[in-house]
Amino acid sequence: MRTERNYVNGQFVASESDTFIVVKNPATEAPFARVHAVTANEAIAAVDVAAAAQKAWRKLPSTERAAYLHKLADALTARAPEIGAALAQESGKSVEDASNEAVYAAQITRYHAEWARRIEGEVIPSDTPDENLFLQREPIGVVACLIPFNYPVYTLLRKVAPALITGNTVVVRPSNNTPVSAFEIAKAVEDAGFPPGVINILTMDHATAEALCTHPAVGMITLTGSVNAGRKVLDYCKANIARPSLELGGKTPAIIEPDADLDRAAADLVAAKTAHCGQRCTAIERIYVHDSVHDRFVALLKEKMAAVQIGDRAVDPSRMGPLVSASARMQIHGMVERAIAAGATLETGGVIPEGAGFFYPATLLTGVRQDMEIVQEETFGPILPVLRYSTIDEAITLANDHQFGLASVLYTENYRNAMKVANAIESGELYVNRTPADPYQGYHAGWKRSGLGGDDGKHGMLEFTQTRLVVMKY
Repeated sequence: MRTERNYVNGQFVASESDTFIVVKNPATEAPFARVHAVTANEAIAAVDVAAAAQKAWRKLPSTERAAYLHKLADALTARAPEIGAALAQESGKSVEDASNEAVYAAQITRYHAEWARRIEGEVIPSDTPDENLFLQREPIGVVACLIPFNYPVYTLLRKVAPALITGNTVVVRPSNNTPVSAFEIAKAVEDAGFPPGVINILTMDHATAEALCTHPAVGMITLTGSVNAGRKVLDYCKANIARPSLELGGKTPAIIEPDADLDRAAADLVAAKTAHCGQRCTAIERIYVHDSVHDRFVALLKEKMAAVQIGDRAVDPSRMGPLVSASARMQIHGMVERAIAAGATLETGGVIPEGAGFFYPATLLTGVRQDMEIVQEETFGPILPVLRYSTIDEAITLANDHQFGLASVLYTENYRNAMKVANAIESGELYVNRTPADPYQGYHAGWKRSGLGGDDGKHGMLEFTQTRLVVMKY
């Protein structure tokens, strides 16, 4: 079993803690690594280091900060096989998918590096003739980055790259389920030659994470996680009025109109839902199908869902991999059982398989109601509940009748209905005739309980800045 050390102030350091986080392969349940869980004092010291480093980092011209990010992108690309190998073991992804995630992380790093000359302020007219108003963009300081388990390599750089280009330094807490890939990223940070203290990566328990996030020098906390985790972060932010940026739960609705290409829509939805065993914030979570094509479309979904095979993707990449943990599987299975007890029909799946690994089959439910838990709560697994509707207005009402508003999907060839949905859907994203993919030049931001602030694009980059108004009399 490999032992990983935390990365602080430009070095891999031993911890005074004797507590280890053991990392298991979710496809085999075999432990393959352990990492020190740092103490509260060590987490606090890491913030102090980042705060000291930020004073010099913010003074560098943004083009010099961009040069470091380009070097980091080069290093991530070069180390993609090593990062991917670690990620595959700790997540259950195939080595190819995991290595590609490192390549995508390099791409978003380059994208944010290119904002170097585009972090713009404003000149605002004054009410008096001998005065100018200048609005400047400035860094916030130290950013605490809390990373999820599902896409931990990409999400880490999705947060770190915009934080760095705008002049902040970071303390990263990776998920305790997938920390090993983060320390492979730390090796790429070393390769890129970053000044000590600019990027720090530490694993810890929840109590220590609170000590990290409530440190007075932390000016912003960015999280991708559950709604409950978001509530905790908001509590942390209260301590020092730190800025939150939260990408939280999702319950993506897909609306299938009668003029849609049903074969294509079914293939797309099943492929998107079974990718990484449904553990994606924007994964399709409920499908609304027009009455006139309901039975046909359900038959297509059932055929394609039943054909999905589960297994260790290190052995066979064509299979659907495992969930992250035994507790996640039991939670999902409980939701399916309660839906059936409440009147839903199980079309396929819905049984915990025997053997090692946290696998769960692709599961299709029909006859569900809007008020059921399976429709109202995020499953974060390979579960598809299907509901009927009669008109596009009814479909919009049902899709909007929800606590979440992250992404949404529509399949139709009718541009009038597409525009109607685009103007009425209550979500941060709408994908027409395709499934969600979070283009990094866009803006990934949820409505309602799906979050505050957002990631990606110009607006995601500006999340990591604050403004200063200079009023100059002359």
